[in-house]
Amino acid sequence: MLNFSNTEIAFSAKSDSDLYLAKVLFSAIASNTLVQVLKGATNVALAIHLPIGWAVKPTLYKHFVGGEQLMDCTKTTDILAQSKVRSILDYSAEAGEGQDDITNAYNETINSIEYASTNSHVSFAVFKPTAMTVESVLQKASAKMELTEDEQVKYDEFKTRIYNLCKKAHELGVKLLIDAEDFCFQDAIDKVCEEMMVIFNTERAIVFNTLQMYRHDRMAYLERVYKESVDGGYFLGIKFVRGAYMEKERQRAIDGGYPSPICDTKELTDENFDNGIRFTIEHIDKIETFCGTHNENSNMHLVDLLTENNIAKDDNRVEFSQLYGMSDNISYNLADAGYNVSKYIPYAPVDRVLPYLIRRAEENTSMAGQTSRELGYINQEIARRKKN
Repeated sequence: MLNFSNTEIAFSAKSDSDLYLAKVLFSAIASNTLVQVLKGATNVALAIHLPIGWAVKPTLYKHFVGGEQLMDCTKTTDILAQSKVRSILDYSAEAGEGQDDITNAYNETINSIEYASTNSHVSFAVFKPTAMTVESVLQKASAKMELTEDEQVKYDEFKTRIYNLCKKAHELGVKLLIDAEDFCFQDAIDKVCEEMMVIFNTERAIVFNTLQMYRHDRMAYLERVYKESVDGGYFLGIKFVRGAYMEKERQRAIDGGYPSPICDTKELTDENFDNGIRFTIEHIDKIETFCGTHNENSNMHLVDLLTENNIAKDDNRVEFSQLYGMSDNISYNLADAGYNVSKYIPYAPVDRVLPYLIRRAEENTSMAGQTSRELGYINQEIARRKKN
């Protein structure tokens, strides 16, 4: 029987020293004061180009990041595969808006798609759409504001880049996740994702759009695009997450004088998430589902739905996923039980990925119970090993 509390399975790939490092890291992350001090010190170090890789690499970086370059991640993908866990390699360098930054992000995504096609341990490729253009262009396009001639050129170039990425994934048979962004950018991204699904999802889901289910409009959106996919004769690829920008979205809505797009309570977000998962499983003949969550109840909800609908554990239309370095009790126990599971593995040079790591630390601090759960399972496994 599936048991997310089985720490022997959860940490089977971790040595004793790995476990103690995880304990130190999550103990530190539990302190909001310490995280804010670390954030401030990191920003100063980056601003004055102070070399801090020597301190970060053996600690935060080792636990949460796969490597500096794409090929550096091969060792990590191989280790995960020994426990039947696949990988999703996510280029997580802090995005810039200069042409060189955009070109670099695009080329890196092409490389990651090609790499995924040659490594059976990699299940999906992924990219952030805001890395592919200037954010102000996406914001104006989402608001349906008239673009200047230069902005229209940039927007057309954005759509061309997305098309080329999806085309490459389709040619190589690699499933491609398009991450969700802030509310003010998302309408334009949704539109392009839908256009790509029409073109490339005619035989199966290759292109996956991401729905942040803390938005109260996402179920209506899901129902609409499902109807359009049925009418248009193509498949949907849907990745579910709860969402990453809650406080910023609420404040932006106050500042902009428009209704908040975020559910009023966590309970409503949980309900929204689980309803979305249920909808896709009930329409699995037309929708492939990617369940990206650290919530144990939502993962078990999907497990139960597969059982109720007589869908095989390893049906390739359903994927569970958690971030590398987090919720191993969910990932490894699901994989051990025969479900499709992937870890989201960030990679980038140390100085470029540090802002990502700080955000992860802040998210862990703010997520009620997340850090204490991680620590609880780690301490449980340390005690089990000592006893044995």
